[in-house]
Formats: sequence, C-alpha cells, structure tokens
Amino acid sequence: MNKKRSIIIFVLLIVVLIVGIILVGGTQEKTESIKEIMRDAVLHENDRINVFGIFNANPGLVAAFAVTAITLVFSLIVRIFVIPKFKNKPKGFQLVLEMCVGYFDKLSKSNSPHRNKFLGAYVFAAGYYIFVSTMLEMLGLQAVSANGASVSLPAPLSDINGAIVMGVFSYGVILIGGLVGNGFKGFANALKDFSLPISMSFRLFGALLSGALVTELVYYYTAMNYVVPIIVGVMFTILHAVIQAYVLTMLVALFYGESNEKKEKRVKA
Repeated sequence: MNKKRSIIIFVLLIVVLIVGIILVGGTQEKTESIKEIMRDAVLHENDRINVFGIFNANPGLVAAFAVTAITLVFSLIVRIFVIPKFKNKPKGFQLVLEMCVGYFDKLSKSNSPHRNKFLGAYVFAAGYYIFVSTMLEMLGLQAVSANGASVSLPAPLSDINGAIVMGVFSYGVILIGGLVGNGFKGFANALKDFSLPISMSFRLFGALLSGALVTELVYYYTAMNYVVPIIVGVMFTILHAVIQAYVLTMLVALFYGESNEKKEKRVKA
C-alpha cells in the first residue's frame, strides 16, 4: 500500500511539473542571446563590481573576499563561544566538526607519515574553502555592478584566476613541505611534477564552471524554467562542492606525502 501511494504521489508531481511547464512556457523574455550569457558567465566583462569607488573588480574576487570574511568571523565565534563548551560525548555541531577534522587528519596521516600536522591543517582549510565558496553560489547573494545592474556573486573558483591561485598555492605547499621535511631531495621530487598546478587549476575551473554553465542553459530555455532549474542548480552545486574538495585535498595529501617520504638507507652486508 505504501509503495502504491509513493508511486501515485510521484506521478502526480510529474503531472504538476508538466502542467507548470506548459502554463509558464513562453513567458520569459530573452534580453540576451545564449552566446552572450555564456560569455558573461566565464569572463564577467559586463558585470564588474565597483569596490568603494576605487576600482572595478571581478565578481569572483568579491565573492572570494566575502567567503574569507565570513570564514574568519565564523571561526572566531566558534573558537570563543562554542569550543569551550564542547563535551566528552559529542553531538550536533560538535559531532559534525569533529568528524570533519578527524577525516582530514586521517587523510594527512595515511598519506604522509612524516610531518603531517601542517598538512592536516592545510587540507582541512582547502577543503572547507572549496566547499563553502562553491555553496555560496546557492545563496544568490546580490551586488550592484558598475553599470547599475544586479549581479549574483558566483563561486570564486569558477573564475580562472581563483582556480589558478588555489592550484599554484597548493603546489607551493607541496614544494615547501618537501624542502622542509626531506631537504633538496624532497624539493626535487615535488618539482618534477611541474604540471601539477596546471592540472589542479584547470580541474577546479572546468568542473565548477561546467556546473554554472549547465544551470545557465537550463534557465535560458523557457521549456524548462519551472522547478527544473532549482533541482539542476542544487544538484550540480552540491556534487561539485563535495567532489572537488575531495579531489584537491586527496591530490595535495598524496604528493605532499611523496615529497616527504624518507627512503631507508641500505646497510651493506
């Protein structure tokens, strides 16, 4: 009985969705071509934001500073008011926080037995930044562009500049970690993977931008401007936030561990 009821509810939802698509079809006015929309989503040429009347900035940069400010304030509040009240039996927010910290701590220790404390802190910070900055897109925070139009802040890493900075900085952490932990050999071991920052940067940029472009395409066509864009937008945003945070932190941990690997000296018999 419960199975039949679920099927009936699902069919009714599909019918309502189809009726809604038919009713609202043709009501959306297209002021831009799909080519212009896709170009603006990538280059942000027409929606730059004026910062304090000093200069016009890419909305991705404004979003990056917004995420950084929110993170610093949130971390300060948690450290002062929440962590001192932690209990021996975690639950709620404490449980979620300890699970996240434990996961990245385990990730760093399993991939880099030597000098893994800094690695654990970095992969946690990098994973958090990727996830939160990507999820920021779902909030639809609005800003006013230099030409007076309303602009929704994008995910910072969907801009090529933000993705390159994240990739290069992560590679720098691997290089310095190898130099400090294993001397010149560790530095040279990490340096041989010179294509790593390029691959990490373009992996982030391509994955996050593809989600934004797919959502823009869905919104553009009137036949799918009812309910479907919300489902597609939420699905792509969450998947990319989780997958890209996992992929980058795993790569950093793996290469950091390789650069810090200490080879045992063979004893001559």
